[in-house]
Amino acid sequence: MSEPLPSPPKVGLLLPGGGARAAYQAGVLKGIAELLPPDARSPFPIVSGTSAGSINATLIATHSLHFRRGAEELAGVWEHIHSELVFRTSGTAIFKNLAYWMMALLHAGFARRNVIALLDNTPLRKLLERHIIFARLQEGIDAGALDALSLTCSGYTSARAVCFYKGKPGLRAWHRTRRIGQPAELRLDHVMASVALPVIFPAVRLGREYYGDGSLRQMAPLSPVVHLGADRILVIGVRNEQANKLPEEGEEVPYPSLGQVAGYLMDVVFSDSLYADLERLQRVNTTMKELAASSRKPPPLKVIDTLVIVPSQDMRDIAQRHVAEFPRSVRVLMRMLGSTQKNGSQFASYLLFESGFCRELVELGRKDALAQADKLLAFLGAAPPAMRQEQSPVEFH
Repeated sequence: MSEPLPSPPKVGLLLPGGGARAAYQAGVLKGIAELLPPDARSPFPIVSGTSAGSINATLIATHSLHFRRGAEELAGVWEHIHSELVFRTSGTAIFKNLAYWMMALLHAGFARRNVIALLDNTPLRKLLERHIIFARLQEGIDAGALDALSLTCSGYTSARAVCFYKGKPGLRAWHRTRRIGQPAELRLDHVMASVALPVIFPAVRLGREYYGDGSLRQMAPLSPVVHLGADRILVIGVRNEQANKLPEEGEEVPYPSLGQVAGYLMDVVFSDSLYADLERLQRVNTTMKELAASSRKPPPLKVIDTLVIVPSQDMRDIAQRHVAEFPRSVRVLMRMLGSTQKNGSQFASYLLFESGFCRELVELGRKDALAQADKLLAFLGAAPPAMRQEQSPVEFH
C-alpha cells in the first residue's frame, strides 16, 4: 500500500506598501501566473497587504479561483494608471490645500477645522470600485481556494496596527503589543484606510476611530501571514537592496532637499520594519532547527521558510526617466520639493502614478519572476519533487 502524498505547503503572500512602486508587485504576480497552468487556482491561500500592497492583495485574493485572470487584471490596472485616477490633480485644489497646511502650521488657531490632507484620493476609490468585487472573497473561501485575506491599518486613537482579516472558520484573532488581528467583513473602506498615507491622503473612519496607512505601526509585517497559518511566505518587496554609493573623497555633497528627506522617510516606513522582521524570523528558524537536531521532542515553533523577491533595478533611476509624466500641477509641486532631480527621485517614485513608469515596473517584476522560475515553482510546491531544493530561511533576489 503506497503512502499518501504529502500535502502541499500553505504559502502566504505578503505585499508591503510602496505607493506607485507597488506596480512591481503586479508584474511579479503576472510572471508567476505565466508559470502556472492557465486555469490554476491561486497558489497563495493566505494573502496579506499593507498600504498600496493592500490594493494588490485584495484584487488578487478576489481572484483566488482564477489566478491568471486576477494577475492580468491587476497588471492592467497598473499599466493604464494615471495620477488623475488616483487623486485630484487640479493645481487650484493642490496648492490651496498646501497653503492651508502652511498657514495652520505658522499660525496657531488659524484653522478652525482640521486640515484633511494634501491630496484628495476620491478618484482612487472610484477606480477600485470598478475592479474589486468583495463577494468573491467568500466564494474563494467556500471553494477552499482562499484561507484568509488580511489588510493592515494604523489606528490613530489606539496607536496600534490592526490587521483586519476575513477568512475560513476557525481562525483565531491575536493580540500583541501595539498590534492585533481582528476578523472583519472587509470592504473598500479598509483598503482606503490602509493606503491613507498621513498628510498625503485623508484618514478613514472604521468603527470608533480613524485609520491611516498600515505601514506606520506595522512593526511585525510577517505577523498576519504567520498567525493565519502559512508554512512558507513569499514577500514581494519594492526596494532594490544594493547599498547606495558614497560620495568620492572631496566630492561636493548638496544639502538634502525636502523631497529627498521625504523620500528617505517613506523608504523607512515602507521597508525597514519588513527586513528587521525577516531577520528575526531567520533567527527563530535557526534556533528551531538546532532544537530539532538536539532533542527528540518537536520544537515549540515551526520553521517558516521565506522567499523574498525585490527589484533587480533601482526604482529611483527608473523614476528619473519618467518624472516628466507628472501632471503639470504635481510636477510643479515636485520641483518645489526638489524631487525632480536625481537626489529627490526617491520621493517621486512613490507618487509617480503614471502609465510609463508603472508599465516599466510591471515588466521588470514579470522578468524578475521568470528569471527565477525554477526556484519560485519549487517554493510554491508546483514543481516536480526532483526539482525541489531545500529553501534557505531567507532568500534575497
